Amino acid sequence: MMLGVVMIVSAALAQFAFPASFQQKTIKTPDGAEIFVRVGGTGPAVVLLHGFGDTGDMWAPLARELAKNHTLIIPDLRGMGLSSHSASGYDKRTEAADIRAVVVALGYDRTAVVGHDIGNMVSYAYAARYPDKVERLIVMDAPLPGIDPWDEVTHSPNTWHFNFRGPDVERLVAGRERIYLDRFYNELSAHPVRIDEATRRHYAALYARPGAMHSAFEQFAAFSKDGVDNKITQKTKLTMPVLAVGAEKSFGPLMAVNMRNVAVDVKEAIVPDSGHWIMEENPAFAIALIRDFLG
Repeated sequence: MMLGVVMIVSAALAQFAFPASFQQKTIKTPDGAEIFVRVGGTGPAVVLLHGFGDTGDMWAPLARELAKNHTLIIPDLRGMGLSSHSASGYDKRTEAADIRAVVVALGYDRTAVVGHDIGNMVSYAYAARYPDKVERLIVMDAPLPGIDPWDEVTHSPNTWHFNFRGPDVERLVAGRERIYLDRFYNELSAHPVRIDEATRRHYAALYARPGAMHSAFEQFAAFSKDGVDNKITQKTKLTMPVLAVGAEKSFGPLMAVNMRNVAVDVKEAIVPDSGHWIMEENPAFAIALIRDFLG
């Protein structure tokens, strides 16, 4: 039994290993949030933003490839991973300001931005709030609150978790974080086995940290405000090149439909043989897409 546990831990360490040259920092934002960030590589800067069920760790396979010719800035979003659990500020415009503070503190200005899931929402908020600071934008398999086809998405039985929160919910999930996360890995993937045991244990431990699930629920609670904000920023469409990536067994072409409502230069891409968890289910294809679009 002990050998099996050691093997799982070793697999997790290997899977989430960033290049040895990467540095870890914690950067305090003007409103007091403390954002954990990894930074490394060489060349044009790229910000990578994770979503729910992941942390910045999800980008380790991409980092090992992309750091050869890009500088990568990989934060944990406010309230997630190793970043601080703020009492408020989970609307995506505020989180975009977090990311801007990180980029500037690290000495950078213009970057490309890549997001997945909730990271998409923060990525769009960042591009809309700082349009002259974003050279290229990649969003992967999650729509923007308030932007068509958002209403269709929110009426799907797969998105019941958007409104699953509150003190009693937190009591239910406490100590059962692995069970809760397994629901997402199992039901929103095309191949649950590709989200392996090492990955599941790794994230379950991070989401079991004090305050982590409360902060995660706050990310969803902010969707109503995000929708209001997005309807305002939608009036001024993004002009930088955008790659809208949908998984074949998840949002597929709807990602491009969604992004064409907020941007004028949108390229569509579909990741085959994958559900929502693109970086776990078909990482090689996703890495090639991202690398090619960033140039």
